[in-house]
Amino acid sequence: MNRLAIFDVDGTLVDSRRIIALAMDEAFTREGLPAPGYDATRKIVGLSLEVAIDRLAPAGIDHDGVLRLTRYYKDAFITFRQDPALQSPLYAGALDVLDNLRSSGWEIGIATGKSRRGLDAVIERMKLAPYIAAHYCADDGPGKPHPFMVEANLNALSYPAQDAVMIGDTSFDIHMAQAADVSTIAVDWGFHTREELQDARADVIVSTMDELNAELNSFAARRAS
Repeated sequence: MNRLAIFDVDGTLVDSRRIIALAMDEAFTREGLPAPGYDATRKIVGLSLEVAIDRLAPAGIDHDGVLRLTRYYKDAFITFRQDPALQSPLYAGALDVLDNLRSSGWEIGIATGKSRRGLDAVIERMKLAPYIAAHYCADDGPGKPHPFMVEANLNALSYPAQDAVMIGDTSFDIHMAQAADVSTIAVDWGFHTREELQDARADVIVSTMDELNAELNSFAARRAS
């Protein structure tokens, strides 16, 4: 094996857009603040939760307020996750991409802003453990866009940066990978828009899982030549 694909989770493999937005609105409402709404919330997804909420909160909210909002968000997310109507499915075709990678000799890592509890829940619920060789989250060290999680995957699986590619849906994913000198493939079906991904200077932007498969195959061919 000589190639490593490092995936983000929310907005890349898992369609969690609705539940994240609802949980954030609930947290702010519980604190007596205006609900931020999806468009504001989507811009901070990918950051570690406390950093994201601090960035999203209105001016004048102190650290204790941010901590309360963080706790309220976690409570709301756990409650909403029990609702069958609010399950966050894998995007159609995601398992096909993972199967293609595994059968082609790739190893797969995870770099996500989710908590360890949240990441473990996704891996268990989606039965992803057989695919994933390493996984790092916001609880393990500095969050995105710091390169820690990408570098941790590289070190754990003994890959040089040039043999790895980061797949994500936000500018935070792209900047994290760039800081680690790792190639990037952005997907435009998640939280950040295609224009925002272009501004982040992703190497490639794809719009379908078939396009993602093709770009991964192309990366592998270039590394083999």
